[in-house]
This record gives sequence, structure tokens and C-alpha cells, in this order.
Amino acid sequence: MSAVRLLWVPVLLCLTHAWLCHGACVEVDSDTEAVAGEGFKLGCISCKMRGEVPASATVDWWFKAKDESEFTHIYSYGEMSSYILDDRFDQRLAWNGSKKTDDVQDGSIYILNVTFNDTGIYRCFFDRMLYFPYYQSRSNATKIIILTVVGHATRGMASILSEVMMYVSIIGLQLWLLVEMVYCYRKIAAAGEEALRESE
Repeated sequence: MSAVRLLWVPVLLCLTHAWLCHGACVEVDSDTEAVAGEGFKLGCISCKMRGEVPASATVDWWFKAKDESEFTHIYSYGEMSSYILDDRFDQRLAWNGSKKTDDVQDGSIYILNVTFNDTGIYRCFFDRMLYFPYYQSRSNATKIIILTVVGHATRGMASILSEVMMYVSIIGLQLWLLVEMVYCYRKIAAAGEEALRESE
């Protein structure tokens, strides 16, 4: 078998089995600092342990303000429909999770026009039903987000360090490229001089 045919084998396998591929689900923690007057995404992701098993899920959000002792049910999503259940969030919450499917794995919501009263603890609750060939299995997951609302955006130390490292790497790469160009120019010039001597 030729080298070209060997290179095509993985491509053909990928194309013939592409229908088996699914998007990967990664559970990422939500941001915890919102700016007053702006929008903010409350992230909540709960991945299925068995990606190949059909499932359906409902997502419920609860909120406890900093001066409250109990959680209040503020939002519910299920069967591709959502409901705002607390007047404090009326017309300020929007679904930002999985779209056009009952198999919800991203249960994120978006707060419009954040206020200082939105500071507190948010609880995201997944209630999932897995449909196996001969039985059903229920599972659930809870995510807790402690949200702080500030007047102006602040930059964390990690953000500052990553920006500094980015500029350092850019400068380093440019210097390396300059050294490589000088080296190559000298090699080419030396080869040209040697060719001229040989021709003479």
C-alpha cells in the first residue's frame, strides 16, 4: 500500500464514522463577579456520565440574598420552556443554556441589568432522567455560585499575568525570528561567495 493510501485511511474512517461523534461536555465554573448595570452569565453545566444514553433534564435556579436566611425559587426550565418565578427578576432573566433539546447539559442563565441587590448565593439544580432500553434512571446535580456585584470591573491578578506573559512571548518570538533571519542571511551570503570563488 502506498504512502498516499496510508494517509487517506484515517480520513476515510473519520468520514464514515462522523455520525458517531458528539460535542464534548466540559464542566466549567461560573464567573463570580458582576458589574452593576451590565449583563452577567450565571454558568451552570452538568455533563452526563453516559453520553450515548438518551436523557431529558429540567433546571431550577434558587437565590438567597445576603440578608436572607432561605433560598427562593427564581427560575425553572424544562421541555424547552422557561419560567421566571420571582418578581425581583421579572424580565431580567434569560435562558443561556442548551438550545432545542430536552437533553440539557448547559443550564446557564443570563441576568440583564445587574443590580447590587443581585449579590448573594445562587443554586442551580439539575434533575435528569436517563432512558435505558429496559428501565429509567434518575440523577441530579447541584451547583453553587456566590455572586458579588461591584460598581466597576476589576482585573484579577491572573488576567494581568497572562497579558504580561503574552507580550513577553511575542517579543521573544520576534527576537528569535530576527536571529534566524540574520543566521540565514549569513549562510546564504557565505554560500554565494563560495560559489563565486569556485566559478572563478
